[in-house]
Amino acid sequence: MTLAIERPVGVFGRKDLPDDWAHEQVTYFQDPETGLRAIVAIHDTTLGPALGGTRFYPYEDESVALTDVLRLSQGMTYKSAVAGLPLGGGKAVILGDPATMKTQALLEAYGRFVQTLGGRYITAGDVGTNSDDLDVIGRVTEHVVGRNVAAGGSGDSAPMTALGVFQAMRAGARAVWGVPSLAGRTVGVEGVGKVGYQLIDLLIADGASVVAGDVNSSALERVVHDFRGVRTTGSIIDLDVDIYAPCAMGAILTGGAVVDIRAKLICGAANNQLAHPAVERQLADRGITWVPDYVANGGGIIQVAGERESAAMDQVRARVEKIFDTTVEVLDTAKREGMLAGAAADTVAEARISSSRARRTSPCTR
Repeated sequence: MTLAIERPVGVFGRKDLPDDWAHEQVTYFQDPETGLRAIVAIHDTTLGPALGGTRFYPYEDESVALTDVLRLSQGMTYKSAVAGLPLGGGKAVILGDPATMKTQALLEAYGRFVQTLGGRYITAGDVGTNSDDLDVIGRVTEHVVGRNVAAGGSGDSAPMTALGVFQAMRAGARAVWGVPSLAGRTVGVEGVGKVGYQLIDLLIADGASVVAGDVNSSALERVVHDFRGVRTTGSIIDLDVDIYAPCAMGAILTGGAVVDIRAKLICGAANNQLAHPAVERQLADRGITWVPDYVANGGGIIQVAGERESAAMDQVRARVEKIFDTTVEVLDTAKREGMLAGAAADTVAEARISSSRARRTSPCTR
């Protein structure tokens, strides 16, 4: 979703979130013994239980954490809907630095918190959490996906998330240059953690040149060691590249940043990439095509949704690869109807949710 970042407090009456589609439930939890402070936001459960990852991050303060979880959970509603999944939207944040605070006791306390929600929220991995953490959380709640295979899960979702972004990028290349291939294109990947790293591998295999950027020097060193020929830098957004792939934190696309972007296509794994809805219009006015983030980065949730139904990984992979078709549909609709891609994607998602809500309230279904 393309929502503005502000610094309000509380949940109600926020200018940065639509008044006509409020969150169903926002729950706080703390455990003084472990230092756990967590927030779970359930945005919508029309299509099914709310599923979304747990972000463990050293937020500046509680207000910033709340804004992030509200925006992310709403984005998950749209992500699941546009992917055609029987899931609603939710998200969780744990406040603190995982490098210094993460312990098994804290994760178990968090798992007990998730369990109290009775299955309305299902957690998975996100920034600051991984499959090992989910194994620990899974000791005390069954409402968790993305655990290691040995623990009964489907493993790290980063490869499938990267595959989805790659397919969306191919569809974007088709829209911009007429060919669904990245061969000969220069792609700037901003953020080379779990997903960005996997994306680089796919880009190189397709014949693209890659420039990698990250504030974490260790992440860049890993890329240099593992991928010959990849250039590295501190920042990507203003480089002379064909495609810009934001794969770190959200709100990277600001009104001020737009004037410096030289890429013709933006497609990445980061959530909530637009700092404000008007930014997409600014991009379009400069001839830059933006693939809506929740369309491109749906591979991870497709994987964990498959885990819930015990789907084989080849089935999951085939579903993730269909992100190419979904992206083509969104971009073609936007061009045909003279609308922005974000509005076209929202239309697809909202239609699916509205249809399900209508079926649930129809007298014939009571």
